[in-house]
Amino acid sequence: MRTLLIAAPIFLGLIASPPLQSQSQQPLAFEVASIKENKSTDPRTGIAMQFLPGGRLAVRNVVLNFLIAQAYNLPPQSQRLSGGPDWIRNTRYDIEATAEKGVIPEGTSVKVRDDKIRLMIQALFADRFKLVMRRETRELSVYAVTVAKNGPKLQKAAVEEKDCSENPSGPNDPAWCHGVSGGQGRGIQGPAMSISDLVAAVEAFADRPVVDNTGLQGLFNIQTEGWVPMRPRPPRPPGQEPTAEDLAFADPARPTIFQIFDRLGLKLESTKAAVEIFVIDRIEKPGEN
Repeated sequence: MRTLLIAAPIFLGLIASPPLQSQSQQPLAFEVASIKENKSTDPRTGIAMQFLPGGRLAVRNVVLNFLIAQAYNLPPQSQRLSGGPDWIRNTRYDIEATAEKGVIPEGTSVKVRDDKIRLMIQALFADRFKLVMRRETRELSVYAVTVAKNGPKLQKAAVEEKDCSENPSGPNDPAWCHGVSGGQGRGIQGPAMSISDLVAAVEAFADRPVVDNTGLQGLFNIQTEGWVPMRPRPPRPPGQEPTAEDLAFADPARPTIFQIFDRLGLKLESTKAAVEIFVIDRIEKPGEN
C-alpha cells in the first residue's frame, strides 16, 4: 500500500515533467471508477490518497486541486498549477478506481507503477471531469538546488529502487520509497527519497517553484528538522493569543530552509529558469456513480 496523504502532509511527486500518454499505444485508463463528493462536516478527518498494488487508486475526502496536482506530478499547492473555478479548491471527493488486470504486472517497480497510475488519473479527469489542461513554458523566479562546494552530506537509503516495497508498513519502513512525510513545521522525513522528492516536498511550502540542478541520482534517507516559513504567516486577530505553532515558528533558534539545505551539503539559490506551467482551461463537476 502506498499512502500519499493521511491527516498531516505526506507527499509524493517529482519535479520532473509528468509522464505523457504514448501516442503509439492504447492510452492507459482505469477499467472501473467510482466518484462521489464527500460532504462530511469535518474536512480534516479521514483524509487519504493511496496508490495500491495492481493499479488501484483509493481517495477519501481530498480536494480536487490536490488530486490534479498529484495526477500531473506536481507538489501540493504548486504555483505551477493555475486556473479552474473555486470549487476545485474546496470540494472534496472520494474516488475508488481499478485498472484492468495485467496493466501493472506483479513485480513492477513502485516508480513505474505510480507513473502509470498518474496517467490513468489524467485519463479519468479528462473523461469524467472534462478536464482540459494547457501546458506552457515560462521564465520565472525559482529556487535552484545545487550541490554545495564541499559536496553532499546525504545518507544513502537502505534500499535501491529495485528493492522498494509495493506494500510498505509506513514511514518507518526502510523500503517506503519516494514517500515523504512532515512539512515545514516538523521537517521532511523519508527513508528512501530521491532529490526530486525532496524538491517537490519543499516546493509545497516555498514562495516560488523549486528546481533540481544537483544531478544526484539514487535514494537517500533524509531526516530534517522544521524551518521558518518562507511565506508570511497571517497575523492573529486582535485579542487572540498566539498558538503553540506560532510560538515555535517565532523561535529565533529555528533554522531557515536555506540552513536546512546547507546541512545536507546542498544549496538553495534564487535564480531564473524556464519552468513548465499547467493551466486548467476547462473542468466540470462529474456525475456521481
